[in-house]
Amino acid sequence: MNNIRVVMMGTTDFAVPALKKLCDSGFDVACVVCQPDRPNGRGKKMRPLPMKKTAQALEIPVFQPDKIRDSEAVAYLKSLNPDFFVVAAYGQILSQEVLDIPTYGCINIHGSLLPKYRGAAPIHHAIIDGEKETGVSIMKMDIGMDTGAVYKKVVIPITETTTVGAMHDEMAEQGAEALIPVLQEIYAGTAEAIPQDPDEATYADKISKETGRIDWKQSSEKIVRRINGTDPWPGAWCQYRSQKMKCFAPKMMHQAASSRPGTVVSADSQKGLIVAASDQLVEIQEIQMPGKRRMKAKDYLRGNAIEIGEVLS
Repeated sequence: MNNIRVVMMGTTDFAVPALKKLCDSGFDVACVVCQPDRPNGRGKKMRPLPMKKTAQALEIPVFQPDKIRDSEAVAYLKSLNPDFFVVAAYGQILSQEVLDIPTYGCINIHGSLLPKYRGAAPIHHAIIDGEKETGVSIMKMDIGMDTGAVYKKVVIPITETTTVGAMHDEMAEQGAEALIPVLQEIYAGTAEAIPQDPDEATYADKISKETGRIDWKQSSEKIVRRINGTDPWPGAWCQYRSQKMKCFAPKMMHQAASSRPGTVVSADSQKGLIVAASDQLVEIQEIQMPGKRRMKAKDYLRGNAIEIGEVLS
C-alpha cells in the first residue's frame, strides 16, 4: 500500500488515531499539516499539539502554515504530489485551490451522521439535543461546510451516560478504522459516494462557556443531556452562592421533585449531592469548584458543606 501518498491535516487528538492507522496500514504519509503552535490552557503555556507530537514520534515531516491558503503553503503542498489529503479536526478552511491539489481528492472524517450536524461542534449538539445515536462520516470535501458526498457512515449509540469526551474518543477510533478501506476503494476506482440531501441538513454551531449553563427549571432529562453534552469542555455549571460550580456525571433519580427547581435536596458523603429539576431529582456525582480539581461529590462533601435547601442558579 506504500504507493498511495497521503498528506494528513489535523491538529487535535481527534486526528491521531487516523494518522497512526495510515502508517500501520502502509500508506506513504508524506507530511502532517497542523495549526501553528499557540499558548493554551491555564497559564497560556506553549504545549505540543497532539498531531505534531505524534508525527515527530513517527518521524513524519510537520508543516504548520499560518494560513493554508497562502501561495507559499499551496506551492509546498503541490510539491508533495499527494494522492489524498486526509482531514480531521484541522481548524482551517481549505480553499478550492487547496482542495484541487491531491489527485484523488480531500477526504474528511466528520463527527456526525451527515447531513445532520454539519459544523464545528457536532458531538456536543447531538448529545444536548437528545439524539439516540450519532456517528462518524467519511466524506469527500468540497468548498461548502461539510456538504460533500459521503462514502461511509458508522453509527454509534448515545446512552444516558455518554459524554462528549467518551464519544469524541470513540469517533476518533471508529473514523480511523473506516477511513482505510474508503481510501483503498477510491484509489481502485470502486468507491461510491452518496450526495447529501440538503433538505435533511442541520447545523452544529460553535459552543461557548455559556452553553454549559444549567437551567434547573428544565426537565431532569434535559439537564442530564446538557451536563453530558458539555463534558469535559466547556463543562456544565451553575451558581452556588457566589461560586461557579461545575457539574459532571449526572444521574436521574427517577423520583419526583417536590422542591423549587435548583434546590439542594441532599448534600452529604453518604447520599451525595441531589438537586431538584422541574420534574425529578438529579444526582450530581462529580463537581469542580473554582481553582480546584474535578472530584467525586461525595468526597468533596466529606470536608466541605453545601447547605440543604440552598437554591442553585
